[in-house]
Amino acid sequence: MSLAPTASPENRSEARRVLAGTLVGTTIEWYDFFIFAQLTATLLTPLFLKPLSENNPGLGQILAFAMIGISFLFRPLGAIVAGHLGDKFGRKRILVLTLILMGAATALIGLLPTYAQIGLWAPMLLVLLRVIQGFSAGGEWGGAALMAVEHAPAGKRGYFGAYPQIGVPLGMILATGMLYILRSATTPEQFTAWGWRIPFLLSVVLVVVGYLIRRAVEESPVFKQLALRKASEHTPLKQLFQTNTKQVIQAALIFVSNNAAGYLVIAFFIAYTTKVLKMPLAPVLLATTIGSFGWLIFTLVGGWLSDKIGRRATFVAGYALVFVWMIPMFLLIDTGNVVVYGFAIFVLTIGLGLSYGPQSAMYAEMFPAHIRYSGISIGYAIGAILGGAFAATVAEVLLQKTGWSGSIALYIMALTVVSVAAVLWVGETRGNSLHVEDLDDELVRLAAEGAGRRN
Repeated sequence: MSLAPTASPENRSEARRVLAGTLVGTTIEWYDFFIFAQLTATLLTPLFLKPLSENNPGLGQILAFAMIGISFLFRPLGAIVAGHLGDKFGRKRILVLTLILMGAATALIGLLPTYAQIGLWAPMLLVLLRVIQGFSAGGEWGGAALMAVEHAPAGKRGYFGAYPQIGVPLGMILATGMLYILRSATTPEQFTAWGWRIPFLLSVVLVVVGYLIRRAVEESPVFKQLALRKASEHTPLKQLFQTNTKQVIQAALIFVSNNAAGYLVIAFFIAYTTKVLKMPLAPVLLATTIGSFGWLIFTLVGGWLSDKIGRRATFVAGYALVFVWMIPMFLLIDTGNVVVYGFAIFVLTIGLGLSYGPQSAMYAEMFPAHIRYSGISIGYAIGAILGGAFAATVAEVLLQKTGWSGSIALYIMALTVVSVAAVLWVGETRGNSLHVEDLDDELVRLAAEGAGRRN
């Protein structure tokens, strides 16, 4: 899994900068997202939704999980804006802007007054900052994925594309590990009073590091080709929906199961194990952190494997494991044993990794170069709404209505069937051209179609 055996030292150095830049950015973005998701499961409900949490704890928890989903609703808007600008003006500058925007919103959450201090203004301001986070996240992933895949040597797109993907488990590990350290180092009263703010405020340091690394990365070589041929003067968003709506739908459906199952790990399981199964929080956080290393490892393996056996086969293998593991996983978690819980999470993350690692490469190979940023960003964002946005909310409602955790397993299994069908619908993409050799003919065709409609 070396970078490029025949590459010059300069090319190898640039490849390392690209991988570091895409990895650090997505790690920071998802650290910010996961800190909020995990604190929502354990603390933010009484701090920001105090009347509901006192009068109806079950409803308060449902609304708290819904607050996670609110930001997902604004991801498509962020994807549209960032994708359009990224296809016109370049991937690099948009990535820097989304990183700064996410970091600022996260740090401000750490400074927010609570409901006890300013009343209804507290949840209103929190929702506003969540909207900014969602908008930023909508534009982040597509640019990072394209920077990695479009810089990749021949035959290594899957492996390179897995680097922005492992930002998700790395962000998860950082967020969960930080909460474990703070929970262990403070009393419950100290953590509730001020300790919860520290992880949000620390995102400022991470953003500065990410900004410095991303600023040193070269623009995508594919976008340089587009700029030379003046293709960026056209309107990528309009062209996307004229010619590639099907691919946007396919990309969204491919992602729904992975994103929904992932958000069970990120948010729901922590609330479920501590509030329903009465397991102690600190060991649960530690077990989740350790279990998440499987997600990191097998996301890289999934990207690498997709270069060897194909994107489709790797996706199907990952989703098959997610499907068959769902009911056994809940049976193990329901034992209330923290070691068994960590093992159950680890096995799930193997399937999550295999069905996440190939995603950057497959998505990039599904769209032509001049609309690629828009296409993959919007498809990813819609998939996140259909999958993870309200997965924790749906899981909580199912649990309260049925009293049976297996109902949540059946919900994820149904989504997995949808995602596998979408993968098979797309077919194999490995080997598709990422470059712009046929772009002029495509633009001529679009211009002729436009002239025909005007006449």
